[in-house]
Amino acid sequence: MLEFNYDKMLFTIPAEKHSKEEITSLLKAHPEIRFVSMVGIDLGGNDTDERIPVKLFIEKMDNMLQHGVQTDGSSVVLPKIAQLNNAKVDIIPDKSVNWYVDYNYKNVDRETGLPIGTLRIPAFLLHNDTNEVGSRVILRDAIKNFKEDLIELIRENPYVCEHLPINSADDIDEIILTSATELEFWVKTPDDEADREQLSTAQILKEQYWKRTAGPVRTALEETLIILDHYGFEVEMGHKEVGGVKAKMGNSGKYDHVMEQLEIDWKYADAMQAADNENMVKYVVRDIFRCYGLDVSFMAKPVPGVAGSGAHTHMGIAVKLKNGKMVNLFSPLDPKADYLSPIGFGALAGILKNYEVINPFVSSTNDAFNRLKPGFEAPICIVTSLGRSVELPSRNRTVLVGLVRDISSSMATRFELRSPNPRSNTYLVIAAGYMAMLDGIKATLEAKKTSADMLASISKKYGEADFYLEKNREYRSENDVFDEYTPEDRDRLFGRAPRTVWENINAFEKYPERLEIFKRDDVMTELVLESYKEATIHQWALELRNRILPNTMEILRKCRKKHNDNDCTNYDVAGWMHIAELRDEIGRDSLERTSMITRITEALDAEAYDLASDLQVECQKMVSDLRLAYAMYEKNLF
Repeated sequence: MLEFNYDKMLFTIPAEKHSKEEITSLLKAHPEIRFVSMVGIDLGGNDTDERIPVKLFIEKMDNMLQHGVQTDGSSVVLPKIAQLNNAKVDIIPDKSVNWYVDYNYKNVDRETGLPIGTLRIPAFLLHNDTNEVGSRVILRDAIKNFKEDLIELIRENPYVCEHLPINSADDIDEIILTSATELEFWVKTPDDEADREQLSTAQILKEQYWKRTAGPVRTALEETLIILDHYGFEVEMGHKEVGGVKAKMGNSGKYDHVMEQLEIDWKYADAMQAADNENMVKYVVRDIFRCYGLDVSFMAKPVPGVAGSGAHTHMGIAVKLKNGKMVNLFSPLDPKADYLSPIGFGALAGILKNYEVINPFVSSTNDAFNRLKPGFEAPICIVTSLGRSVELPSRNRTVLVGLVRDISSSMATRFELRSPNPRSNTYLVIAAGYMAMLDGIKATLEAKKTSADMLASISKKYGEADFYLEKNREYRSENDVFDEYTPEDRDRLFGRAPRTVWENINAFEKYPERLEIFKRDDVMTELVLESYKEATIHQWALELRNRILPNTMEILRKCRKKHNDNDCTNYDVAGWMHIAELRDEIGRDSLERTSMITRITEALDAEAYDLASDLQVECQKMVSDLRLAYAMYEKNLF
């Protein structure tokens, strides 16, 4: 039980209170805050987390706020940029966003009786004193470029104001990019192994979704929501998700065998703040649940064969007019006549057309592709849903981009990108998303397209030519794309989805012209794109070779013969023979045959990545067949 007086603790230092005097005053008023940490985000989405004593920070605040602190650039994910012989990287504080205090609830300050806190300051990474790098830099520059270019597009194409409650671009005081993420995650008691059959059955029967939480899960969830509100995140909801099984109470009176999926949602913010907020929320969730003896997993697919965890990312565009009024640029003048404004339709078209090069920033890990499989509400097709009519908002959960709208509230209109997972680099997801939107908006406005024109474009059929979207593609479906289309039809109409990280990152080579959308005003330079590509390939190959393949061997070793030769049926014998053959084919070499694991290892070592990727897909299928065969074999044994 956490028994701290939260009202005595400092959770946030808002952006408007970042003067030296105010920071010093707040830190001295809260002696439980003992450390300061500059939080830079590399291209892999990893954040720095050093401990600077508060006393030293106050003494050298002027210098630290201006010049930051140094880190070893070769130890963060910045390949081709920070090398072993050129590794000077500084972490420069960002004074334009909120700073948060990260409390260690297991380490109590003796003087105040409060947990020890670390002030986490979001920061930018600076290489060699001149080159700003990293994920926060990319998002900052994407936001700046988007705002500057959009206002010019509206000014140069004034016809669009006829579709908005705006007289002209001169009415606009500020463009605001709003974003939010939904965080799904699994919690469990340590060391408990998942019973995949029970999890799958509970999911099919919908026994867990939005059910009442109980025991330590309920307490931890409620405590987490309370603490998140103290940070000012304005929590909207916390609830059980579709995955999980009912926890059991042991003889000790405590719940054990906890295995549940949860979701937490909080209010949107401007794009940079939204990404920073998600980063902090995950730390709070993990810390609080661990205080109650529960492990937290932000993996996209922690349990094979059961629903994975998404981090649906919402993106919108609004303007603040000089008279103080807020206007949603996605919303049409008449929501009963049109789904979206021309700007909204253009933004949607930009995501859909360019998603092949957005996807490497969204799904960059093996874990991500474990989730992106047909049948688990995880999107694999580049397709959107608008709704069967403007009066009936879409709730199609099988599409990549959902249109969220409320006829009674124009400010609610936004897009929901459903492919990200909790380990996606949200900074890069949002940056890539807005740069793609800008490309579509530019094409739409320069072609002087109306909402009706763009509805026809988004709804085009395969083979129909379009001014912007590809001829041999479709981009809209109001049907379940998994039930209403064959796999062959999905590939033909919506494009073939990548199956591995290698196939996904190869979009950079396959669609070089589309990478130009990220290079506008050097938001992402050629060097940055090459650095990101190398980092992604390196992580994929290393994890596959040194983690996934050894784990596969452990699966093979656990599939042991269990029947007694003197007390079995021919079904048992045949089942075991099939399992033994699969085990050998996957993991055991002979003089006549090289196992699948060895073939993948050799392909990776030779950097034959096309072959390694194909073999990875084949191996996944074989392991899935083995799991099923072994489960059927075990069921027949007394």
